[in-house]
Amino acid sequence: MKKIQGISYFERYLTLWVALCIIIGILIGQYLPIIPNTLSKFEYAKVSIPVAILIWLMIYPMMLKVDFESVKNVGKRPKGIFITGVTNWLIKPFTMFGLAWLFFYVIFKSLIPVELAHEYLAGAVILGAAPCTAMVFVWSHLTKGDAAYTLVQVAVNDLLILVAFAPIVAFLLGVGGINIPWDTLLFSVVLFVVIPLLAGVLTRVSVIKRRGIDYFNKVFIKKFDNFTIGGLLLTLIILFSFQGETILANPLHIVLIAVPLIIQTLLIFFIAYGWSKAAKLPHSIAAPAGMIGASNFFELAVAVAISLFGLQSGAALATVVGVLVEVPIMLMLVKIANNTRRWFPAE
Repeated sequence: MKKIQGISYFERYLTLWVALCIIIGILIGQYLPIIPNTLSKFEYAKVSIPVAILIWLMIYPMMLKVDFESVKNVGKRPKGIFITGVTNWLIKPFTMFGLAWLFFYVIFKSLIPVELAHEYLAGAVILGAAPCTAMVFVWSHLTKGDAAYTLVQVAVNDLLILVAFAPIVAFLLGVGGINIPWDTLLFSVVLFVVIPLLAGVLTRVSVIKRRGIDYFNKVFIKKFDNFTIGGLLLTLIILFSFQGETILANPLHIVLIAVPLIIQTLLIFFIAYGWSKAAKLPHSIAAPAGMIGASNFFELAVAVAISLFGLQSGAALATVVGVLVEVPIMLMLVKIANNTRRWFPAE
């Protein structure tokens, strides 16, 4: 298979690794139940401490990449940022809710029990309210996107997550008839967004001050390259060690969950990408604008779903299915973006 420049080995085959983690996790749950039983004892405020540590390993390296100095450049390209912001926060969460509700409550009504439909809807909503903050750098690179714009885009997005994620999730779950404890939701945002974001910013400022920006970008940050994927895969093994019974009883559900998630990914990409074309933005802005909404901050989504509904919940399973389908779909969108470069004005 041809190597894709700009995407690491682990990222390129992420779908395969996720599938293997599903199998390993289920086998552990079936044949070594002492492991999930022991892990379930280590909780604080309904948050699994082992999982929280692994999620930190996922999220902290991403936050190191965010340069909030770039936010001051927002005014230089307001149209692209406006399209991204509206698509990510005023369109994406609501289309995800609509699609998930349509499929889980109407189209697949005879295949999914009502209680599981509630949980799958919750997981889809949490995923839809968490636009990408890390992998978008990869997708931008693969489409020859403007690196400076992508950096601004991610920085603005992270700031919006701080204030918009919790209210949107709470509102949509309320509309769906799902009660959600605000204190747990806010605790999750603080634990998995605010704290790692502050830690990343402080680390970035400190290292750059002592060793310079070149050392930070070329040496320091590369030390964490495999932490995110490693933390994710270990989290998935733990998750599926708890999910084994649910999956073995409902193996078709993974496919059923994937359907609205895939449609949502394609829909959001073409909304932002088509809007950028209509606005006559260059391809180097349009491609990243489409990618950030289509892709998801699945590490945050998995963390919040586990905190709110538990490791054994359908909500957690739904967010993991998002991880399973994301890479192959996003690589397809990268190819579409590259093949339609001629639609946009010359740089």
